[in-house]
Amino acid sequence: MTHGTAAKGQTAIRVAQVHKSFGRKHVLRDITLTVESGEIFGLLGPSGSGKTTLVKLIAGLDDATSGEVEVAGVRMPSLGMLSKIGYMAQSDALYTELTAKENLAFFASLYGLSGVQRAKRMAEVMELVNLSDAMNGVVSAYSGGMKRRLSLAIALLHQPGILILDEPTVGIDPVLRKAVWDELKRMSEAGTTILVTTHVMDEAEKCHRLGLIRNGVVMAVGTPEQLKQDTGAGSVEEAFLVYGGGEQ
Repeated sequence: MTHGTAAKGQTAIRVAQVHKSFGRKHVLRDITLTVESGEIFGLLGPSGSGKTTLVKLIAGLDDATSGEVEVAGVRMPSLGMLSKIGYMAQSDALYTELTAKENLAFFASLYGLSGVQRAKRMAEVMELVNLSDAMNGVVSAYSGGMKRRLSLAIALLHQPGILILDEPTVGIDPVLRKAVWDELKRMSEAGTTILVTTHVMDEAEKCHRLGLIRNGVVMAVGTPEQLKQDTGAGSVEEAFLVYGGGEQ
């Protein structure tokens, strides 16, 4: 059973007329979009497009300058929602002097997992990311890809109803990348709402719907097929270039 899940067909994430500025720099401009419960929604855009800033607002880690962000009907940021959201940042937020098992145990206690349930979930998520054999390894000795996988395991630990993943598969090999996406699909079918940022075009094709973002503006939202049809493009990448005016 996932926690904080909205019923199928309901809006799980609502972003309305959101602006975000840092001083005079406008990072997000008038962003409006919704993510339905159980949907895999991809934010597709190049580095510096505003993807990470937007997911931080949705995860409740930062405030919008103006506009509204709601997750499962709750205005963000909200401390009470943190336990219902699984968030994987672009930079790994791990305690590198601890073992993977100690990292997992720490985050499990934050999420209120204990006893048999905690041990079971720790084993399950480490198996999913193919790190079972490295459970007792000190994280400082992990490779970059292993740290990404451990971060993903931690985000999945408490079976959140809403999962927010910022570039989750960077540095992960193709075989494991497929395993991760198979798991995301399974979770989505079980009712988990998943928001994922990516700049990898074949991953974009796996999302139910996409928001194309560039220079802090959402240029288009739709299914991969809709976006291709609307632009007469043969791929999501071509569609993105059409919407973006082909800027480099």
